[in-house]
Amino acid sequence: MANDPRDAAHPIPQFPADFLWGVSTSAHQIEGAADEREPSVWDTFTAEPGHVKDGSTAAVACDHYHRYPEDVALLKGLGVDAYRFSISWPRVNSPGGLDFYDRLVDELHGAGVRPVPTLFHWDLPAELDWLERDTAARFAEYASTVVGRLGDRVNKWITVNEPAEHTLLGHALGTHAPGKQLLFDALPAAHHQLLGHGLAVQALRAAGATDIGIANSHGPTWPASREPADLEAAAFYDLLLNRLFAEPVLLGEYPDGLGELMPGDVSADLKTISEPLDWYGVNYYAPTKVGAPQGAEIEFGGITIPAELPFSVQQIEGVPVTDFGWPVVPEGLTELLTTFKDRYGDRLPPVVITENGCSYEGVDDQQRIAYLDGHLRALHRAVEAGVDVRGYFVWSLLDNFEWAEGYARRFGLVHVDYETLRRTPKASYAWLRDVLQAQARR
Repeated sequence: MANDPRDAAHPIPQFPADFLWGVSTSAHQIEGAADEREPSVWDTFTAEPGHVKDGSTAAVACDHYHRYPEDVALLKGLGVDAYRFSISWPRVNSPGGLDFYDRLVDELHGAGVRPVPTLFHWDLPAELDWLERDTAARFAEYASTVVGRLGDRVNKWITVNEPAEHTLLGHALGTHAPGKQLLFDALPAAHHQLLGHGLAVQALRAAGATDIGIANSHGPTWPASREPADLEAAAFYDLLLNRLFAEPVLLGEYPDGLGELMPGDVSADLKTISEPLDWYGVNYYAPTKVGAPQGAEIEFGGITIPAELPFSVQQIEGVPVTDFGWPVVPEGLTELLTTFKDRYGDRLPPVVITENGCSYEGVDDQQRIAYLDGHLRALHRAVEAGVDVRGYFVWSLLDNFEWAEGYARRFGLVHVDYETLRRTPKASYAWLRDVLQAQARR
C-alpha cells in the first residue's frame, strides 16, 4: 500500500514552490452533448458496429457540458492549481460553441483554478483528414479563433495531444478513429499534425500567448534481449513512437532519413514545426518491451499488432499491471526524463508531465494511490537528477469514455455512475488532496 502523505515519516518529497499541480481530461471523453455540436471523426467511427468493445458512444459520456459547475467544484475541492481540458474543434465550428468554453474558463477562474486548454485531442471535425495538408492550415485558423475568444483569460496553451497515438492507432492500425489501416502510409498524418502544431504556435504567438507547449506521449523502449534482432526492432520502435515526434519539434529535423518519406517541402515545414516552445509536455504511462517480429498478429493492451510490422510488443514480466493490463513501472518515468535530458540537452525546454494515470475499478482505489505515489517519487528523482520539471497532471479527473474500450476502463479520481451520472470522489481523490495540502504547507 502507498505511504500516507500525512505520515510525517514518509511524505511525498517536496517539489519546487512554483510547481504546477493539475488534472487532465479531454472534450470527447467527458462532454457529451453530441447533438449540440458538429460531428467528429469519433462520432463517425463509433457509429459503426464493432469499433468500440462495449458498443457505446460518447453522445452523453459524463455530460460535463451541462454539469461543468459540479466538476469545477470537484477541482476546487481537490486543491489543484490547474485543469487541463481540451476544446472540441467540432463544437467551436458550431453556433455558440465557444460560449461553453467561455463559461468554463470563467468558472475555473472563479474557483481559483488555472485553465490549460488543449486545442486538439483527437476529435477532428468529420469533414477533415490529417492525411491532407490543408488540415494543418485549417487547424491554425481554428487556433486563432479560440485564442481570440479566450486569450484574455487563458495564458497556458497546449497545441496537440499525442500525435503518435493518433497516427498509429487511427491511421496505421485502424483501432481508433478515423479507422484507417495504412501502416507506414500513415506517415503524412504524423507530418501534418506536427505542421499543424507549428502553425498553431505561430497563431497563438501572434495573439500574444507566451506559455505554449505540446503534449507528446513518450516512454522508454526496452529490448526483449541483447540479441541483434531484438535490439534493431527496439531501436526502430523507439524511432517511430518517441524520436519521430520529439525531434522535429525539439531539433527541427526528422531522425534517420524519415523526412524523405514525408510530403511537401519538408525543410520549410520543419522550420515551422520547430517553433520555440515554452515547455515540453510528456504523457507517460509505461515502458514498452520490444523484440523482433514473431510472424503472427499479437494482441497487446487492447491493440492488435500486425505480423507485417518489423517489431513485436511483449509483456514486461515481474511487475504489477493495471486493470487495463498495462505494466506499472514508475522508474520508467525517471529513465525517460533523464534520457531526454541527455539526448537533447539545452534543446529540451522545461518539462511538464501532461498525463500520468492508471485504470482500476472501485471507489476505494488503493492501487491507484500506490501508482500515483510511486510515480510522484520517480518524478522527484528525475528532478534531483537535474531535469527541469515544472508540473504534473494526473489523468484523469473523471471516469470517462475510454475510446475503443468504451466505458470499460476507469482512469478517474472521481467515479462516474454512467446511469445516473452521479460523481463520487474515490480514495485516490482524497489522497491527492492531502498530498497537495502537504506540499503547500512545507
